[in-house]
Amino acid sequence: MKKIAFVFPGQGSQKIGMGNDLYLKSKIGKEVFDNVDQSLNEKLSDLIFKGEEKDLQLTRNTQPALLAVSMAIIKIIEFELKKKTADFVDVVLGHSLGEYSALCSIDCISQSSAAKILRIRGDAMQNAVKNCDTSMVAVIGLELKKIEDEISKIKNNDNICEIANDNCPGQVILSGTKSLVESISKKLKLLGARSVIDLKVSAPFHCSLMKNASLIMREALKDVQLKEPQTKFINNVNADFVSNPTEIKKLLVDQVESRVRWRESILKASKLNLDLIIEIGPGKVLTGLNKRMNIDAQYFNISTLDDINSFLEKYGEIL
Repeated sequence: MKKIAFVFPGQGSQKIGMGNDLYLKSKIGKEVFDNVDQSLNEKLSDLIFKGEEKDLQLTRNTQPALLAVSMAIIKIIEFELKKKTADFVDVVLGHSLGEYSALCSIDCISQSSAAKILRIRGDAMQNAVKNCDTSMVAVIGLELKKIEDEISKIKNNDNICEIANDNCPGQVILSGTKSLVESISKKLKLLGARSVIDLKVSAPFHCSLMKNASLIMREALKDVQLKEPQTKFINNVNADFVSNPTEIKKLLVDQVESRVRWRESILKASKLNLDLIIEIGPGKVLTGLNKRMNIDAQYFNISTLDDINSFLEKYGEIL
């Protein structure tokens, strides 16, 4: 038996046409997209497959769309193996909204509930800063400690700049009010940052400006039923294992305005002596980050039906 991690991407991995082959060529895949459409009472699948990029990039659409693609992949794999994900995967984790895909993959939350919650989450995050000039930037090539030290010098009650994502060594995302993010960015360049890249996002995610969004999520999650995970799950907020459904709910609420500790999370997962780290969903964003951690494991991306077939052909007999 191989030791396996399934990792699930977040915002930024989406693209028009993702998952279309899963919908057209697999009855199981089609059922997932149809379920998400029914849960949201709209044809989100039409937008995913043939809509406008700008519409897919709206947070309220991106979040359930990525869930749909990841879960179509999961359900097809489970159907082919005649096994549940929790029966052959040692740990699951997701980046930001990818946490919902991770939890859904191991039946901790239902697909329908996850789609509805992610639509609420997207709207809440989008609306939290309607009248505020905000920004997110990627800081490349500077140590986390230097960035934290520079931010700790801030004495500004009207503006904020916080670390939103600690993605991997040399890649940190900042989030906050535009003027202060720009000011800090200039200082970080002087400190040796190789580059600071503006991110095309619709809101400053994972910082204290998302406070109202986290309050909305607390209310939205209150009546959602979560089951105890049947395999290991690592959360974004403290980069540790968690299994209690009540604690998972609290962390999902906190996550909206907390740092995504991806680097620490993958290092935590690697202590399970993983053989395979498999990205479930469109793109290779997480695989790119994970490869920079120098973890002794093999990497695999699954975003298409061909990828699923390749994966099953290579590893199916040992799962």
